[in-house]
Amino acid sequence: MAAVVTGVSPRSPAARAKISAGDVLVSVNGHEINDVLDYMFYCAEDRLELVLEREGRSFSKVVYKSEYDELGLEFRSFLMDDKRSCCNNCIFCFIDQMPKGMRETLYFKDDDARLSFLQGNYVTLTNLQDKDIDRICEMRLNINVSVHTTNPELRCKMMHNRFAGEKLKYLKQIADSGLMMNCQIVCCPEINDGAELERTLDDLSALMPNIQSVAIVPVGVTKFREGLYPLRPFTKQEAGAVIDIIERKAAECLAKWETRMCFPADEFYLIAERELPSTEFYEDYPQYENGVGLLRSLYDEVMQALELCDTDIPPRSVTIATGTAAEGFHRMLAGIITRKLPQLSIRVVGIVNHFFGETITVAGLVTAGDLISQLKGLELGDQLLIPRVMLKADEPVFLDDLSVSDVERELDISVRASRNDGFEYLDAVLGIESEI
Repeated sequence: MAAVVTGVSPRSPAARAKISAGDVLVSVNGHEINDVLDYMFYCAEDRLELVLEREGRSFSKVVYKSEYDELGLEFRSFLMDDKRSCCNNCIFCFIDQMPKGMRETLYFKDDDARLSFLQGNYVTLTNLQDKDIDRICEMRLNINVSVHTTNPELRCKMMHNRFAGEKLKYLKQIADSGLMMNCQIVCCPEINDGAELERTLDDLSALMPNIQSVAIVPVGVTKFREGLYPLRPFTKQEAGAVIDIIERKAAECLAKWETRMCFPADEFYLIAERELPSTEFYEDYPQYENGVGLLRSLYDEVMQALELCDTDIPPRSVTIATGTAAEGFHRMLAGIITRKLPQLSIRVVGIVNHFFGETITVAGLVTAGDLISQLKGLELGDQLLIPRVMLKADEPVFLDDLSVSDVERELDISVRASRNDGFEYLDAVLGIESEI
């Protein structure tokens, strides 16, 4: 396989070598180039012998550059080929539980090890062969793995993939090579919790110190499950039992390895109606992007921001809209803020998720339609505040394709989105421009 050059950066080593758009990159220093990982790895040298094709004719170029400097070639996509889609049919897959008619990109299931290295995505390993693992080990690529269970038979059942169990062998091979892994477990009640969860955590801890962290997150269950495997959300008692297992195993790992290794997602504490762990519990927040420690981090930062903020501020009234799971948490924060700054009025509204179903309680899956229908007619104050996770990463659009401006128009109020950062959160409440 080779890659077609679509552009060349001006004044780059490739431009000085007179490589042009339309040329085909075949190999670098004798190594075939199949994708972005090959390109990045083999182009790190300071002397590159490139084999290319132009209009069907092969030619070579020798390029000199500083080690690790960019060569300057551009390709059709940053992967240099198409994303690899998931070959599983997991019983808990959220994409299978989405309604029809949403934007097309939301239905794509990626399971691409290259995105694990480049963007931190989690992969199941089922797309990989022995040669792929050899390449990962050769290139020294740390990887994030969706494990779910280390019981081979149960993993095949949960992922509806007859090879899912045997691919677990790659965990040990990666660990034996000295590479580090972050792992995640989507936990489903009466399936991979209880004794199965204990087994999985025991098996992963046997790979220490090459397991950096394990996030255990509860399954999300929408109302669009007709014809799918029967799943339900965790009860309060079941969530508490999961927390107990994880915290017990975390204490064992801490005593042996000086790290807890495994961490429950914040959602488990909300479902179980338990207090969040201390800041120390989350160590350096290795599973922050998996919803582990978000609330503790936000709380700590809000407390720091309150200590530093100017108390001589004008009166202001705002509404904070969030998912129902974190409604109580934000009410608690609002109470702390207004006790110090009584000129503020903060209303917190937990938005019931009618779009996906009331069992979905997280803020990141709240839609504009639910915001509009449940806030219309309420006294919202000077501004409506929402968490940034309600929106697309790169534009102010909700999951139902309505925009922030649509919400502003329908509710006749300014909307401000803030990230999970306590200083930005307090700035939003105060109505001042954030410095972040």
